Amino acid sequence: MAEGELFPAIEPYRTAFLPVSARHTLYYEEVGNPRGVPIVFLHGGPGSGLFPDYRRFCDPSHYRVVLFDQRGSGRSTPHAELAENTTWDLVADIERLREALGIARWIVFGGSWGSTLGLAYAVTHAERVLGLVLRGIFLCRPHEIAWFYEAGGASHLFPDAWEGYVAPIPPAERGSLLRAYHRRLNGGDREEQLRCAFAWSKWEAITSYLVPNQQKIEAFENPDRALALARIECHYFANDTFLATDNFLLENAGKLRGIPGVIVHGRYDVVCPASNAWDLHRAWPEAAITIVPDAGHAENEGMRRRLLEATEQFKRLRP
Repeated sequence: MAEGELFPAIEPYRTAFLPVSARHTLYYEEVGNPRGVPIVFLHGGPGSGLFPDYRRFCDPSHYRVVLFDQRGSGRSTPHAELAENTTWDLVADIERLREALGIARWIVFGGSWGSTLGLAYAVTHAERVLGLVLRGIFLCRPHEIAWFYEAGGASHLFPDAWEGYVAPIPPAERGSLLRAYHRRLNGGDREEQLRCAFAWSKWEAITSYLVPNQQKIEAFENPDRALALARIECHYFANDTFLATDNFLLENAGKLRGIPGVIVHGRYDVVCPASNAWDLHRAWPEAAITIVPDAGHAENEGMRRRLLEATEQFKRLRP
């Protein structure tokens, strides 16, 4: 395998569904070595669901890789459901999945919203975490959300894409785009819901890459994927991601002490600026940090090699 290339495409050796409440059932899959070191992959969004390439960041001869679609996402049911869908529901789901699979401790690998969820899980269940590999750090502070979804932040860097993002919202309501989107994505007009979902999802897809990736952008033109991403993200961000304080994750970073960590962040990340990663590193100095000079937000581009290096480095860890 050439340096920086993902491991070969692989199919799950197990797929199943796990009921986590009377309402929600999670789809999950396992790839790699059934007796290997467990590592759980947390996808972004919230709401984006799994992609096949997510299986390929870990050596399948060494790792038992567990991947799942979070509530309302991908193949989990009910689709795009917002009830009983909070950060702490998802943290509890990770524990339910760990227990159901008979895993004592595992490595947590998460990017973007997956880094948020990984941190929330680790500060709650530190004793279950062997190590953390975190990419595209998102700490869910109000200024981070405003940077990307309100005028005056990322809008200055992508003014052309911004026009498409604001297009579904009347000018009189653009003073609070998040609230305006929230009303429409939760309204009864299906056509308006989809129009807003496509605009929301396309804004994220365009801005996630240092070099625009048309194939990835088109993946979010799927109505089911766009609606789940937009509805669930907007639900979380309009509710301050259900964290107790504006700076909850950094305030609790002391609970990460003793957990081996790797932070990987793109220098030109427009979705989650590199200052997020630096703030986390200062609060958790034991974690190694790499700010990748030729990367934006997405997990491929220049970030891929560093993430592969992290999973290779963590081969030293044992449950």
